[in-house]
This record gives sequence, C-alpha cells and structure tokens, in this order.
Amino acid sequence: VEVLESGGGSVQPGGSLRLSCVVSEGTFSSYAMAWFRQGPGNERKFVSGISWSGRNTYYDDSVKGRFTISRDNDKNTVDLQMNSLKPEDTSVYYCAARSSIVTTRPNYGYWGRGTRVTVSS
Repeated sequence: VEVLESGGGSVQPGGSLRLSCVVSEGTFSSYAMAWFRQGPGNERKFVSGISWSGRNTYYDDSVKGRFTISRDNDKNTVDLQMNSLKPEDTSVYYCAARSSIVTTRPNYGYWGRGTRVTVSS
C-alpha cells in the first residue's frame, strides 16, 4: 500500500489550500483515513479523520470550522480543504490509513511522506 500526498505550499494568513492523498493498492474503501501534522521538534498530531464510508468525520478543535475532510472511494482519494489558514497551521501534513476505525493517536499502518504547508505573510 502506497500513500502519496500532494497540494502543500505557501499561503498568506487567511488563505486556502487543498491537500490530496491517493492510496494505491489495498482496499481503500475499507480504510479509515486521517491527516496528521508535525512541526519541527514536535510530535505528530491528529488534524482530521474520516470513516471508511465517509459518513463520520472528526476534527481537532484547532481546525474545526476551517478544515473539511472528504473522500472518494471510487478514486481512492482523501482530501483536506483548509480555509482561513493561520501561521500556526504551518507544518508538514501526513496522510494515514488504517484497517480499523478512526483514532486520534498515530496508530495507523500506512503513511505518506508528508507535504509541507507554510502560512506566512
């Protein structure tokens, strides 16, 4: 199973970015998917997750109302729409998959290499 993120970049505060993640092989429609972020010297932290069906979504309090997670089981993709970005959202964002329910702990079996997001004026 390969997990590949894209869509990172630099944006000014208040701007938007859309991260995408594609999962090759495996049974994507059975995976819970999540986005985590990790800054220099910090632990990897949960940002958002989505159940295998897409019916249940989860967000860290720091991004509620600003970020939206979605998935397309036909395309094996999960996206993270990030609006109203703040400097504190600056981090490397990782996409993760697991063959179970969503958890906020980094107990996921499959990880991408990350995509960098920088929010700065």
